[in-house]
Amino acid sequence: LIASAALVVLLPVVALVAALIRLTSRGPILFRQERVGLDKRTYQLLKFRTMRQDAEREGAPVWASANDARATRVGRVLRRLRLDEIPQFINILRGEMSVIGPRPERPFFVEQLERDIPYYSLRFAAKPGLTGWAQVNYPYGASVDDAQAKLQYDLYYIQEMSPFLDLVILLKTCQTVLFRPGW
Repeated sequence: LIASAALVVLLPVVALVAALIRLTSRGPILFRQERVGLDKRTYQLLKFRTMRQDAEREGAPVWASANDARATRVGRVLRRLRLDEIPQFINILRGEMSVIGPRPERPFFVEQLERDIPYYSLRFAAKPGLTGWAQVNYPYGASVDDAQAKLQYDLYYIQEMSPFLDLVILLKTCQTVLFRPGW
């Protein structure tokens, strides 16, 4: 219900963002990337493209960072305002994601994190989310240490899931998007 309503309400924003991406950089409007979800099943995550086409020209996955130099001019603004995440409402409608849950990660990083962080695989007991307890309580993560810290929040969420906690996360997400973009 939330995903459907959001897509309808955000349709003018979607059209504007798509036009800006098309007019300012080469490549597709949408970015698709394999991510690991519930029960470690993979799916194609959708986002508005915010980086150059050759962002991973070396061939190996690279952690994204808050002020990533690979981002396009429009991409930096989209990421700061979190508008690049809007297409994930389609993933939610497909049943691949939830509005709230642990953020999905790439298979390459999942393999590394499962080796380096005890109990990392427990986060796959919940459907990944567009937002989550870790996202509203911890800054942008781009390292194994950040993933370990965020895991604590993810495991807390999985253990304590409730409509009340979901409401708190939604309110904190709105606060973050409206008052601290790019945090």
